[in-house]
Amino acid sequence: MLNIVIFGAPGSGKGTQSERIVEKFGINHISTGDVLRAEIKKGTELGKTAKGYIDQGQLLPDELIIDILASTLDSFKESKGVIFDGFPRTIAQAEALKKMLAERGQEVSVMLDLDVPEEELMTRLIKRGQESGRADDNEETIKKRLVVYHSQTAPLIDWYKNEGKYQHIHGLGTMDAIFADIVAAVEKL
Repeated sequence: MLNIVIFGAPGSGKGTQSERIVEKFGINHISTGDVLRAEIKKGTELGKTAKGYIDQGQLLPDELIIDILASTLDSFKESKGVIFDGFPRTIAQAEALKKMLAERGQEVSVMLDLDVPEEELMTRLIKRGQESGRADDNEETIKKRLVVYHSQTAPLIDWYKNEGKYQHIHGLGTMDAIFADIVAAVEKL
């Protein structure tokens, strides 16, 4: 099983590169953001709860995310693996993911860190907000999301380094060049 954690600040290209990884390696994609946006659109209780957190630029409680992930993961019966996009975001979530995968006889194969300078992230996210109409892609919320990323999520880099799973990916350049670096990192596993 090829289980990839794709990592990076909001706007680093996780979704874009995840799609390409899925196509190249034939694995499933779990985007916590997409799952949550779908729940919000459907107006479910989970969606309403999630919307409150997302609108404030905050992370959702771990238990909520882990339940969603376990359910989604278990729905992929004949899977070659999964790319986790947007999860984990905290060390507690990384530990919970490790435990959840271990219970299924699996582990994270690699954590790909898409590293992009903050000015570029702001530019990308503001542009995405203008093009897609995503409510959470406005300057104020973006700044909050980046603060949360740096304080709560960035410590995962050291956690995955200690696990021997970390792979740095330079996130500036063409999509093809970045993807080539990702493929090289995955193929050497």
